Amino acid sequence: NLSDFSNYLKAKHMVALYNEKIANQRNNYLHKLTKQLVKRYDVIKIEDLKTKNLLRNHKLARAIANQSWRTLRSQLEYKCAWYGKQSVTVNPRKTSQICSSCGYDDGKHTLDIRQWTCPKCGIQHDRDINASMNILNA
Repeated sequence: NLSDFSNYLKAKHMVALYNEKIANQRNNYLHKLTKQLVKRYDVIKIEDLKTKNLLRNHKLARAIANQSWRTLRSQLEYKCAWYGKQSVTVNPRKTSQICSSCGYDDGKHTLDIRQWTCPKCGIQHDRDINASMNILNA
């Protein structure tokens, strides 16, 4: 039936427009965020994460894919060059496992462990803040 097919085409077109709108909103947000970061900071350090490996985790894959990390990184890099700021990528190896105050390597933690205490110096770490301190020091 031809009318059924035309309804299908209309629905397909509506979905395409909706997806384009979402992509434009995401891109607009990334442009605003990166411009704000580059104007505010002289040096921006980011982890050189291997997104391909992270996408293998089925619980995180959709959230990671929706964040457009690659676009964010490329925008940061070219805007840093435009504004005369410095962009540095850091190897992510063990950034959340090494104590940022004494350098002790506590070994691998599963993703559900968000805080840990260093057995050597006794300081309690938030996983993300500790990683950011290690990235800053790298």
